[in-house]
Amino acid sequence: MHVNAVHRKYKVMKKIAVLGLGKVGALAAELLHESGFDVTGIDMQPSADAMPFGIKALNLNNTGQVATEFAAQDAVLSCLPFTLNAALAQIAHDAGIHYFDLTEDVPTTKAIIALSETSKGLMAPQCGLAPGFVGIVGADLIASLDDCRSCKMRVGALPQNPTGLMGYAFNWSPEGVVNEYLNDCEVIENDEVKWVSAMEWLEDIYIDGVRLEAFTTSGGLGTMCDTYLGRVANIDYKTMRYPGHAAQMNFFFHELLMRDRRKEAGEILVNAKPPVEDDVVYVHVAAEGTANGRLQRREFVRGYKPLNVAGKQRTAIAWTTAASVVATIEMVRDGTLPNQGFLKQEEIPLQDFLKTRTGSLYGQ
Repeated sequence: MHVNAVHRKYKVMKKIAVLGLGKVGALAAELLHESGFDVTGIDMQPSADAMPFGIKALNLNNTGQVATEFAAQDAVLSCLPFTLNAALAQIAHDAGIHYFDLTEDVPTTKAIIALSETSKGLMAPQCGLAPGFVGIVGADLIASLDDCRSCKMRVGALPQNPTGLMGYAFNWSPEGVVNEYLNDCEVIENDEVKWVSAMEWLEDIYIDGVRLEAFTTSGGLGTMCDTYLGRVANIDYKTMRYPGHAAQMNFFFHELLMRDRRKEAGEILVNAKPPVEDDVVYVHVAAEGTANGRLQRREFVRGYKPLNVAGKQRTAIAWTTAASVVATIEMVRDGTLPNQGFLKQEEIPLQDFLKTRTGSLYGQ
């Protein structure tokens, strides 16, 4: 079951628990608080930093404690590693509340889709940047054409001032990055759904004169292959990096066999390239097809940089990710989106998204 035009009656969403108070989770919680939600921040070891909402320490491995907390909420947003999300979605399903997360993991999403068949609330994974915002943009470009032959989505979260051969900084979850670099990638090619290897199909892209390389990574399309099979002949998602990055990562994972030691691989990479404050998020989405009988190419190209959000300077990856999920949650609360079943990101209207209090950040 996925959402449709008929919005089922459901109690107003007011109380929401945000699980995981790292940079993205803490910012998402603050934005939800500013948008009028009654927020409870939950972490196994909460920071001592003052927050404008209540914070609880909770052992997320204790199913009974988590279920008790969820029973007191209208919704939950998981900003935790993808490995925890399937179990948390099950608890939210059993509690009859809305569930949101940022996962790019395909098996996790499939498990949540199965839960949505019997959910009382909305099951909405993949609400971050990619999958998430990039799919909303892609769907908008596809809809702008009478007939679309291809949609290519590219996202890169990068340091503004790269160093070394890798040209990278781990401002995002190392588990998520390792996962998307190693897992197979779903695409539509010539009207067929196919699975291709990660870190392949290398191409050059230029944004504002900056040369980037793009290559396949897993999970960024979300459910778009299912939605557009038979409607769009070619769809794929790639990650953008500075030139030479893919060669370094292929050497690290495949020649050194770090693909067999994922946890250690993540630790090594973060130790070598820790997070930076001056980052940039590049979004490059292009759709080709016909409109009014003429072949057209429609593009959405942006370079998002750190912003002052909720009273503090935030990295580009933090605010673009947090703003995407919070804008979606605002739309569900306000009735712009359905409140039961499974939410596909490509079903979220871009213009309505950008009109929300938080989604308007993307227009700055």
